[in-house]
Amino acid sequence: MTESVLDYMQRLGQSARLASRVLATAPTAQKNQALLAAATALDKAREQVLAANAEDMAKGRENGLDEAMLDRLMLNDARIDGMIEGLQQVASLPDPIGEIQDMRYVPSGIQLGKMRVPLGVIGIIYESRPNVTMEAASLCLKSGNATILRGGSEAIHSNQAIAQCISQGLAAAGLPEAAVQVVETTDRAAVGAMITMPEYVDVIVPRGGKGLVERINRDAKVPVIKHLDGVCHVYIDQAADDAKAIRIADNAKTQRYAPCNAMETLLVHPSKVDSVLRPLAELLLNKGVELRVCPRTMALLADQYGPALTAASDEDWYAEYNAPILAIKLVDDLQAAIEHINHFGSHHTDTIVTENFTDARHFLTAVDSSSVMINASTRFADGFEYGLGAEIGISTDKLHARGPVGLLGLTSEKYVVFGDGHIRG
Repeated sequence: MTESVLDYMQRLGQSARLASRVLATAPTAQKNQALLAAATALDKAREQVLAANAEDMAKGRENGLDEAMLDRLMLNDARIDGMIEGLQQVASLPDPIGEIQDMRYVPSGIQLGKMRVPLGVIGIIYESRPNVTMEAASLCLKSGNATILRGGSEAIHSNQAIAQCISQGLAAAGLPEAAVQVVETTDRAAVGAMITMPEYVDVIVPRGGKGLVERINRDAKVPVIKHLDGVCHVYIDQAADDAKAIRIADNAKTQRYAPCNAMETLLVHPSKVDSVLRPLAELLLNKGVELRVCPRTMALLADQYGPALTAASDEDWYAEYNAPILAIKLVDDLQAAIEHINHFGSHHTDTIVTENFTDARHFLTAVDSSSVMINASTRFADGFEYGLGAEIGISTDKLHARGPVGLLGLTSEKYVVFGDGHIRG
């Protein structure tokens, strides 16, 4: 009798729950051994992983995947090196599990503290990026969580090749194979099953397009750590250093177009039109970036770039393009920039370029985003860049975890009490 998708997912869930109990008490050295063994296995399996990815890339082109999706899907030696470095970095990070903090005596005489503990079983649902398979597995493993990984059908061969390396790492360290399980079916019913199994899965982390995240948020019976959009802004203040502003805005937009931390809207103080916006517009147009501009920007730049500019619509201020398209708006002052960001943004990542300390501090305080930056590219909003080793995703929620979610975001706390025969009177 053929196993149904629901039965298959229930079996994965049961196995993950049992494995999570082993991982919760696994010593740090054993978890690190698994991570480093997986890194070695991945390095040795480069040829097989790249061949599997080439198969996915060919299928993706055949199925009409857009360039942003293909960019996320692609693996090369540099990206494999990044995965290996991420594994090594996670292995080198302090293990938060079992750490007891805030110990104190209370009036009854008992000693009270908080112990850092795993969440249990984490279900991760993601599209395209096969490197997420290794990043997610490494963070879940180090934080003592079992994980069920459900990648997109477009990356099935890449994910399976990477999963084999993870299995080798677990086996080398004597940890249960079910500690990290990659869903082998591409049937979408697997997602529906995973997000409605609270008896086996403790939290869901979706990484993908807005449609995927909205569906999971709507249908899940399991808590979700999520973000919907990456509408990131750079604001060039009247006190900005011109060279810094051009360099930061260029990097935030063009270093890579697909990631969720790429700039989508540029806000500029009117005093910076000639010294920053004109040369920046020329730089971006020469790189093939489409500029969608507000009426004031159009009027000021029409003499030089008229035919190359597109009038922005109201929808452009909300847009996450993931493409060489940029919305540009002139704002009269710092407060107008903050109000625009808080209204149109997605609470992901926003930057001010300024040499004015007061403006910088006010921007930090007033902008309601998970990462707020001064004089730095939005592209730094990333778990690896933040020293987390890797990230499970970026959360724009305000409960439990916010911003890039690393080891601590995959843990919780429980109270622990030390007594010596104490009883309550």
